[in-house]
Amino acid sequence: MSVNFRPLADRVLVEPAPAETKTASGLIIPDTAKEKPQEGTVVAVGDGKKDEPLTVKVGDKVLYGKYAGQELKLDGKDYLIVRESDLLGVLQ
Repeated sequence: MSVNFRPLADRVLVEPAPAETKTASGLIIPDTAKEKPQEGTVVAVGDGKKDEPLTVKVGDKVLYGKYAGQELKLDGKDYLIVRESDLLGVLQ
């Protein structure tokens, strides 16, 4: 996946995972009740700050805070720009 966007400094571009459409028991969740996903895939990373290299890389699956980052739309897709410090962790 290639995006014509390069974050600056310690920022990371994340593609959020799609929201769940069904519960574990099989109930369909209406659009008005869907929660924003709090995990996604790193699509692009900045160069980091001086003396602080970034620890995430493109392709990592990450968790982020509920209200972290800035939403934006590129090429018809939704993305989130977050600082690396706003990321909670990398999923293994």
